Amino acid sequence: MNARHNLQLKLAPWALLTVSAAWGLSFVVMKSAIERQSVNNFLFTRFLLAVVVMILIRPQVVRHFNRDLLLRGFGAGFLLGGGYIFQTIGLANTGAAITGFVTGLYVVLTPLFAAVIFKDRISKTTWLYVLMATIGLALLSLQGWSVGFGELMVFFSAIAFAAHITALSKWSSGRDVYAMTITQLMMCAIMTGVASAFEGYSLPPDNGVWGVVIFTAVFATAIAFIVQTWSQAHMSATKVAVILTMEVVFAAIFAVIFGGERLSFQEALGGILVITAMYLIVLKES
Repeated sequence: MNARHNLQLKLAPWALLTVSAAWGLSFVVMKSAIERQSVNNFLFTRFLLAVVVMILIRPQVVRHFNRDLLLRGFGAGFLLGGGYIFQTIGLANTGAAITGFVTGLYVVLTPLFAAVIFKDRISKTTWLYVLMATIGLALLSLQGWSVGFGELMVFFSAIAFAAHITALSKWSSGRDVYAMTITQLMMCAIMTGVASAFEGYSLPPDNGVWGVVIFTAVFATAIAFIVQTWSQAHMSATKVAVILTMEVVFAAIFAVIFGGERLSFQEALGGILVITAMYLIVLKES
């Protein structure tokens, strides 16, 4: 049993790193799709499809839907859905680069929440790695700075994402991972569905958008959140937050490979700092 637990502890960070890669790729492929369909409609279709696919694959999962699991699953899903909605509102009112950095501030907020709410002890060394990752995110994302409504909305999303990571680290252990994932995505679908209802819902307009919806629903949502929920039962919230900042690095890498973009020295340095912080914190807690 101990050997299996030790193996899970070693595998969890690398499994979570694949989630960061999937999200980084989805950021690149979603770019053109969101130009052809409203963000809330896109997100609602994505989350709804992910829930349907997961239930079709494993219909017996509903047996795990008890009061305890639904309460925590919907609670985590509410935080996650709020993060996506605030981020979307902010993205519509500010630049993508600043949105990326402000969202990434969850790497600072997560250990803060873990320390204040759950009384987790965060070492000075860990705070140093968190600071390193934050500086890296700033170098990757910032080309200028202004504070307005958009930045404030994105900051609220960072708070929601940090709260989601912190809550999931405490609520994942001992509960069915698949059922926990479905309940979170159900709540996200409900919230984005309500948001899209106000502007009028419409299906993806073409095959290209449908392709992106299917990719993000299956790989960047269903599979990714199963892996995240499972991983968070085996590592601290702070460690999770730092590893997930790799999403920004992967997005930059995929933008260079598939989008023909070029990285400046500042952006490359930022990426190196984030990667270094992630490696050090994983090494420290292994």
